Amino acid sequence: MILVTGASGQFGKNAIDHLLKKGNSPAEIAVLVRDKSKAKSFEHTGVDVRVGDYTDYDSLLRALKGISKLLLVSSNDRQAVENRTAQHINVIKAAKDAGVGHIFYTSFVRKPGFENSAIAAFQNSHVESEEFLKNSGVKYTILQNGIYLEMVPVFAGEKVVDSGVILFPASEGKASFVLREELAEVAAGIIASEGHENKTYNLTNTSSVSFAEVAEAISATIDKKVIFQSPEVTEFQSTLKQFGVPEMYIGMFTMWATAVAQNTMDVEDDTLKSFLGRNPTTLQQFINSVYAVK
Repeated sequence: MILVTGASGQFGKNAIDHLLKKGNSPAEIAVLVRDKSKAKSFEHTGVDVRVGDYTDYDSLLRALKGISKLLLVSSNDRQAVENRTAQHINVIKAAKDAGVGHIFYTSFVRKPGFENSAIAAFQNSHVESEEFLKNSGVKYTILQNGIYLEMVPVFAGEKVVDSGVILFPASEGKASFVLREELAEVAAGIIASEGHENKTYNLTNTSSVSFAEVAEAISATIDKKVIFQSPEVTEFQSTLKQFGVPEMYIGMFTMWATAVAQNTMDVEDDTLKSFLGRNPTTLQQFINSVYAVK
């Protein structure tokens, strides 16, 4: 039986949908949620809903009983990064003790020198989780996912169409943005098939893009000139403060912008394309779907 964690989140939901679309029997699929009331969308599917929390070992042990394959969707805990590592380790320990035979872990794209990047702490959380998984004695598959295309409108700003300006200190850096649903589709295909034992896959787009290219793509879609401005970090932070953006989000935007400027996520790879059997969604296709006039 396959169990997918984080079932109430977008990645988990998409993975479950694709498992069902690929013909996997609902009777052979279980989903993990922290709150059963948030699992109502699964009631009509026939999948087995189980309740467990990454921080509660006993609940995980119960939820993982009878599971042969586990899709461990990485934690979205917004507290200290170390919390995520501890949660992942807790799940892996419970999975091993419950007799799970194979763990598929959603990690994050990484390239040499990441230790000096703006997202080093975030990356280290995945590195430590991967190492623990590799040393656990359980068969593993690590999915090093690229940054989501869905983050592009967040970074571009909700007023970009009106203002015609993207203000983001990413300089000329590039990142290989990829559609979350396509990552979930590939994860479902991998977990439902054989031959992936103890392997690590880079799942990114075939081409990386800069925020100057994001501005060009939005311009083409809305038929209005959008320009990209990359201010100094301190100026960027000051501007966000003036607009009343909470400190937590200012820190997050600064961190990811700096990481893009450092080309930390500039990893072009054909592996995702190979698993999909088609070209991944491009930046322009995604921008069209978000900004096109309905």
